[in-house]
Amino acid sequence: MEKKWILLTAVLIFIIFTFLLFRLGHAYYKKEYSTKMWKQWPTRLYNWQAVIFYSLILTTLTMFLLKWGNVLTF
Repeated sequence: MEKKWILLTAVLIFIIFTFLLFRLGHAYYKKEYSTKMWKQWPTRLYNWQAVIFYSLILTTLTMFLLKWGNVLTF
């Protein structure tokens, strides 16, 4: 039962970081690449790959910080 809550916490943290990084970086990437380039699939894929990668790193760091602070036990 406890592992279920840890997994749910990790998924929620990942979703929050993904949303925040997408919202913060979306305007920048759209401006950096012109509208014509932004409509192409590889450009958007690059943006999503970066968002997911950084979200995974931040989620992992957050989970270990929560473990170090004795908030979570796993």
